[in-house]
Amino acid sequence: MVNSNEDYDRNDDLKRFDESKAGVKGLVDAGHTTIPRIFIHPPETLSDLKPVSDTPPETIPVIDLSGFDSDRRASLVDQVNRAAREYGFFQVVNHGIPQANLDRTIAAVKAFHEQPAEARAGFYKREGGTGFSYMSNVDLYQSKAASWRDTMTVRLGPTDPRLWDHVPEICRDAVAEWDREVVRLGGLLLDLVGEGLGLGAGRFRELTCLEGRTMVGHYYPYCPQPDLTVGLGSHADPGVLTVLLQDHMGGLQVKSGGVWVDVKPVPGAIVINVGDLLQIMSNDVYKSVDHRVLANSCQEPRVSIAVFLNPSKREELYGPLPELILPEKPALYQHFPFSEFMRRFFTKELDNKSLKNYFRI
Repeated sequence: MVNSNEDYDRNDDLKRFDESKAGVKGLVDAGHTTIPRIFIHPPETLSDLKPVSDTPPETIPVIDLSGFDSDRRASLVDQVNRAAREYGFFQVVNHGIPQANLDRTIAAVKAFHEQPAEARAGFYKREGGTGFSYMSNVDLYQSKAASWRDTMTVRLGPTDPRLWDHVPEICRDAVAEWDREVVRLGGLLLDLVGEGLGLGAGRFRELTCLEGRTMVGHYYPYCPQPDLTVGLGSHADPGVLTVLLQDHMGGLQVKSGGVWVDVKPVPGAIVINVGDLLQIMSNDVYKSVDHRVLANSCQEPRVSIAVFLNPSKREELYGPLPELILPEKPALYQHFPFSEFMRRFFTKELDNKSLKNYFRI
């Protein structure tokens, strides 16, 4: 039972946790057998942590990308188009990235988070901007409750050769290699979603949607009370596409047909999802959907790595693409600077966050 002591000062607890710079991993290392009060979510968040159905009617599509440059391409465009319209999520296999690279990337992110607390603390900062940072809960002071995870963030684009001087050596080479792989795969995926909309080849590349990349490496340690908190609250991603590498542990869920569906790890697969900006640019053809991550109830830590593909020209206006505005389907959204879009995303709590409705006409 949660102590309802009226003298409880939540802000003081938040500040103490933040200033420790040890993150959730520090709590686990300290031997906590219960989670601090700042992590306990309200009943309305916890009421549907288990999937409504053990056998959901459909699962997230898995698309085989082999032969994308052959006569299979038209079929792949159709499959990606359908998945982006109906689910907002899909997994890709035979994407050309060797399994050794996937394993190395996960191992490098895990290695950073499992350094001694004092080694991590030197990178701990809550301010955004460029370069490398590490923190627990980007919305720590805005959310109703904190989530059981720590995160390292790398601002990968626009390209700055000085970036790598700031990335810790323990994960530098693996992150640089992963970025190169994501640029190749992300470019292909942007082309496929563009072709699915009937756009000219390279349309999303022209809009710099491959250049404003940010990587987050989430670390979900064992949680002693997983029924009282979450790993990552329900939200929709703000950008164009997200390229997600998850390990074998699972925990990611997507809202589909009104129920939460597990995105079960497929060996060698990479998860792709549509962001709010792509839904807006497609004038509601593609769907950005809510997703979340359950708290980790296993002794083994869980790792996932997401790269968000965003425009690099942050002050230009974005909205429904003119090619997709028709007399029978006028523009459904305003045009706005991408910088304002992201500012609004980071000034509120993450839980249940989506920007689509704010910019809807």
